[in-house]
Amino acid sequence: MSLPASNSTMRMRVWRALKETGCGVLRDGVYVLPAGAPGSRVLAQIESGIRAAGGCAMTVELKLKTASQRAEVRKLFDRSAEYGKLVGEIDAAKAALRRSRPRKAKRTVERLQRALDRLTQIDFHAGRARRQAQDAMSGLARELSGGEPRASRKRLRAADAARYQNRVWATRKDPWVDRLASAWLIKRFIDRDARFVWIERPRDLPKKAVGFDFDGAEFTHVRDRITFEALLASFGLENDPALARIGAAVRFLDTGGIPVADAKGLETVLRGSKQKARGDDALLAAAMRIFDLFHSAYARVDKS
Repeated sequence: MSLPASNSTMRMRVWRALKETGCGVLRDGVYVLPAGAPGSRVLAQIESGIRAAGGCAMTVELKLKTASQRAEVRKLFDRSAEYGKLVGEIDAAKAALRRSRPRKAKRTVERLQRALDRLTQIDFHAGRARRQAQDAMSGLARELSGGEPRASRKRLRAADAARYQNRVWATRKDPWVDRLASAWLIKRFIDRDARFVWIERPRDLPKKAVGFDFDGAEFTHVRDRITFEALLASFGLENDPALARIGAAVRFLDTGGIPVADAKGLETVLRGSKQKARGDDALLAAAMRIFDLFHSAYARVDKS
């Protein structure tokens, strides 16, 4: 296609239309789209509009002859950078969600969901980047629904570990970073005979169970501390440098803030475990091994 240089309005209109269809740019004025893509039906309309504006346009079938040619063209549809940008916006929204008014927070989530929907419509070769964005969006939606606890303004209190032995500990189902890390901390450092149950809502808390990481739970977010850090403080474990380093990574993944070098690596292995695990108990079993390894590595570094 080519357009008269003087018709900037038409040029912008065509560029936007081609972008919305998900076209890749083969070279200036040459755009490609996989056969059968939903946006291919729009190409005839774009071509007609260009001709009506005094330009030149034609739609042809591109026959790629070699694997290397196919690979080069496929690169034109790589959406990884776009997904990465969107995940960054989702993470920022997640960090700000608890400080936002409910109506504003809902509008933000709806806007980001629309952006994700538009991107997936033009993602012709879905891969890991799409799954990561969808997982991030699901997490944001769960927070909006009221699942994530709001920080308590109460003072942290010292807890007597003797009162928390051989207990049932309850938290929300479908656990993620803070709940998994907290469950690991409980099992390894607080109550080695702990048993865990996963509940749908706070009111489902079993009688005599110890709740953690939900609104009204015995142990949850306190002021600027996530549940993992609140447990460290309550049970006098803050002086363990390895636990503190794990806490910093968990905090970054849970609420954002200052980036932590190992946080993304932790997130990656936990996400892989989550995709493979059949149920919350299996996920926790995998997470226990992961946090054991992180703690062991950090403890060795701190001693050297």
